[in-house]
Amino acid sequence: MSTNLILIGSSGARAARAGIELTAQNIANASNPDYVRRSLTQSELSGTGAINYQVSSAMSGVEIGGIQRPSSELIQRRARDSGSDLARVEAEVSGLRDAESALEQSGLYRSLVDFEASLTLLESDPTDPALRAGALESARQMAETFHFAEFSLGNSRDLIEDGVSVGVDAVNSAAVELARINKELVIAREGTAARASLLDARDATLKEISQEFGITASFDQYGAAEVRLTGSPIPAGQQGPLLVAGNSFGQLVADIQPDGTTTFNVGGAPFSAVSGALAGRAGALANIGTQQAELDAIAAETITRANAAQAAGSAIDGSPGQPLFSGNSAATISLALTSGDGLALAPAGAPAGSRDTGNLTGLIAAFGADDGPITKTDRLLLSVSSRISGLDTTRQGLAIINAGAQAEVQSQTGVNLDEEATNLIRLQQAFEANSRVIRVATEIFDTILGLN
Repeated sequence: MSTNLILIGSSGARAARAGIELTAQNIANASNPDYVRRSLTQSELSGTGAINYQVSSAMSGVEIGGIQRPSSELIQRRARDSGSDLARVEAEVSGLRDAESALEQSGLYRSLVDFEASLTLLESDPTDPALRAGALESARQMAETFHFAEFSLGNSRDLIEDGVSVGVDAVNSAAVELARINKELVIAREGTAARASLLDARDATLKEISQEFGITASFDQYGAAEVRLTGSPIPAGQQGPLLVAGNSFGQLVADIQPDGTTTFNVGGAPFSAVSGALAGRAGALANIGTQQAELDAIAAETITRANAAQAAGSAIDGSPGQPLFSGNSAATISLALTSGDGLALAPAGAPAGSRDTGNLTGLIAAFGADDGPITKTDRLLLSVSSRISGLDTTRQGLAIINAGAQAEVQSQTGVNLDEEATNLIRLQQAFEANSRVIRVATEIFDTILGLN
């Protein structure tokens, strides 16, 4: 009897000690977002013996089982998908905000308005050298503003392209790591701390990939993940390209076209991202590509309208008007006239020194028209702001959805310090109780020996 008590007490003490160590590990990792709460399985240990040829069973203490970690593939998938959608919108908003700042801080709209204002001033005295010089200087500043706007938009695009490169590298690195984890999961023993750590690392790697690219994941009997990327075009009934399967992985590659169109491919099959930060950056690049094309179109129209007005008028010396600008885009526009006297404010054929501003009025009207450069620049800025405003609204909704999904994951897998503190006290009491059982059994055994 006493030896059975000692065995029971020692097994109980070992189980309590293991539970204390696991609870302490949970508490130590409470702030680790990639850690999943552990628990220890226990079962009754039965011993068998034969007395007078009769087999009997007696309770012999506690048997320590394996380490368990709660996990739901459905909850994890929902959290990854919502996080991927949120990352897409946030990345696109970030890229477009940079583009919006580039256009606004360039002062292009103000520069066009200032040029129009300088032309309007000339109507009061078209022969004034100071007013002519001021209008020419305003034209030069406007051309430089186009250069700055184009340069700033280019910088914004370069930053996003760098982000795409970094994101692709991150996905490829994570794919390599996941393939390694899959290989180790196959040989990891069920219920061990090593296996639990590998599963934590697997889920963290899947989350990392899903932040950059939408994925679908499936798991085999060992817990190894098969990962496919989601995108378009993917024929109905078919799955996305395979990124990781077992211990093998594919290489993700990005291809960015001059117009900002971005495609990805794994194994040579091109497709477009639909979720994740890479999809957001691809969307921002496409939008900036459109803005660059519109900026070039505004610059070309500015050049065309100004030069057409010059060709239809006469300079102050009565000679035919010469082009005001050269170039054909925001990057190449530059002032062609070298003197304010060359501004053709009077109609063609007007004599030298004419104060007729008929041609000037036409130029002012051309710039201020509903389809003129000023209005188109205003629409360009408004379209960027409207796009950002719409994405902000979407982002707020997705943030709420993602917060709910993450809270669900945290509720299932996170560490509750109050519960762990309670468990720690309970396990300490169990350890002390089992220690007391061992001491009592020892005293009984000593007493029996003393009787002999």
